[in-house]
Amino acid sequence: MNASRSADAGGTHHAVSEPIPFADIVVSGLLIDPTVIAGDVATARDVTDVAVMMLPEIGPWLRPNQLLVTSTTVLRRLAGTIGDFTARLARHEIAGLVVRLDEGCGLPDDIARDAAFPVVTTPADIDADHELAYGLSGMAKTQVDAVLRADHLRRGLLEIVMAGGGHKALADGVARGLGGAVLITTPDGRQTCRAGADADFGWLASTAALDSTGRVRTDCLDGGLGLHRFGDEYVAIAAISANSIDHGRLVLFCPGRTLASEDLYLVEQAATVCALVVSRELAVSAVEEKHRANFVRDLLRGRGGDPEQVIVHAQMFGWNLDRPIVVVAVEPDVVDDDEPPAPARLPVVERQARAFVGAVAGRDPGAAVTALATETVIIMGEGSDTMTLVHELVAQVRGAGGGGRRPFGVGVSRASSSTADLPALYGQARTALEVGRKITGSWAVTHFDDLGVYRLLSLVEDTDELESFARETLKELTDDTAEAQDMRRTLEVLLATNINIAETARQLHFHYNTLRYRVAKLEKILGPFTAQPELRLDLSLALKIIAMRGINS
Repeated sequence: MNASRSADAGGTHHAVSEPIPFADIVVSGLLIDPTVIAGDVATARDVTDVAVMMLPEIGPWLRPNQLLVTSTTVLRRLAGTIGDFTARLARHEIAGLVVRLDEGCGLPDDIARDAAFPVVTTPADIDADHELAYGLSGMAKTQVDAVLRADHLRRGLLEIVMAGGGHKALADGVARGLGGAVLITTPDGRQTCRAGADADFGWLASTAALDSTGRVRTDCLDGGLGLHRFGDEYVAIAAISANSIDHGRLVLFCPGRTLASEDLYLVEQAATVCALVVSRELAVSAVEEKHRANFVRDLLRGRGGDPEQVIVHAQMFGWNLDRPIVVVAVEPDVVDDDEPPAPARLPVVERQARAFVGAVAGRDPGAAVTALATETVIIMGEGSDTMTLVHELVAQVRGAGGGGRRPFGVGVSRASSSTADLPALYGQARTALEVGRKITGSWAVTHFDDLGVYRLLSLVEDTDELESFARETLKELTDDTAEAQDMRRTLEVLLATNINIAETARQLHFHYNTLRYRVAKLEKILGPFTAQPELRLDLSLALKIIAMRGINS
């Protein structure tokens, strides 16, 4: 059994040269009079790392396959339940937990029942002269020093908060206190403020930590939390959470200086102070957002009042409605497996609304962006190419996709110069959103004018009649088979080219004679549509109903 004298980025944990069976650790002499009270040492993970736990906030020092050594005194100081603690250790895939039984401080209840790994007790400290104990005393000192540094940092940041400072002032304070560059982002990585040298941000942009839009890749970095290595440099990321709600990330990076577990601990402690600012801002904005949302609801229902009064009232919120405007409706898709992460996040509509507020601000500062019950509504100015702008906004909010970011549909109305038309514009945006989603699926971005005949079909309330018409017209082409779908595709292109056999064959990459055979087969099923314009119209409508209703598509 050999132990190498290696360390992590900051020399705060002790890796062994080769994995050691847990059972061998128990009888190695490292532990004094050990007693296994939970788990099976024979089937436990092999130990590749030994660490000491001197403080309850052990998270930054946890490693997979780690033997974690602590005491009942430390366990009694845990902020949460022992079940939450052991579950956290299990998520980090530790090999086992060793607990020193301190005099007058008993073992926490249920630790043996809740643990999913071996738990071993010992009446005394581990053997300090044992080869596996090398470096543990230094690790303990490092953790204690980190607590003292964190207390000093928190005091300085709290002074900033008490003086009324916001996230930008806190970012500056963290950058000064920790000697690096700092980002504050949303939970999905969109930057909200930064502090530090431009050269440091240039380095970060050159790494895989950011996507092409400048978003921190929280979906690719183990949920965005922890200490991440890029080449020879490190990035530390901690969650900003308030009232058990995930509000963002605090990111520290220091090119040229190696970050270690204690730096991540300091970032986590600084993030708790950032959460105070979040709570304060939420309390202030909640009342304002309620007034904004009520005003927008009245506008969309035609109860906003005289257009001149509406324009003046909107200016109180910083909105410019005295110009040609369009309405954009954004609604998240329904996802069956939308399990809430821990900590919980704001409702998806609120998150999407905040994302669009940031995206719109740099392009149309006078636009109104409001989160309603199930959707985000944007009232923005008409531009020379409104749809290009909308696609840019969607791309910025969506980022690289993934990471649990909910898909959403977008509908865009026509333009109007009067706020009295807002109810009609909203109806157009909703129609474009709903029909576009049925036709295109997730991430559909649809303008009302692009719906064509789908607008008329969407007005038919008797959907059973629509589907019946489609099935009666297309007959066996509505079957749920690959052949039926293939023949529908052939029919669709034939109708689009006005029965141009040569062009249809070119588009479908068929031989001319093959396509003529297919036309004959289609006419045998559907009737002589090549010679009857009325039948071609019926077939075209039936295909659109299938696309819109999703019948065997």
